[in-house]
Amino acid sequence: MGWLTDRYQELTGQGTLPFQVALQNTRRRSSLAATLTTSSVMRTPKQMGGVPCIRGLRIPVAAVVSMVAARMTDEEILAAYPDLEPDDIREALTFAAEAVRERAIPLVIPK
Repeated sequence: MGWLTDRYQELTGQGTLPFQVALQNTRRRSSLAATLTTSSVMRTPKQMGGVPCIRGLRIPVAAVVSMVAARMTDEEILAAYPDLEPDDIREALTFAAEAVRERAIPLVIPK
């Protein structure tokens, strides 16, 4: 990766590539993520094929996150899923954030 860093420095005058900074920050967060617990989110292989669900209720984390993304209020989400508790919504978002943070995003360099 030395040539890439050299070229970037040549073009911008900066020594560290933006994705290197992001990677360093991700590693730092990952060590913090290991200490975070999402007590409401469970993966059970025999339930819904191991899809992460809220407290074993067969309510997928993805469903809750999608509802938040659709700008539904907590009250609307809780009305749609009466078994949920307000903390379950926060736990679902925390779990989703950690799941996305752990993904490797490929770097595409335009030619």
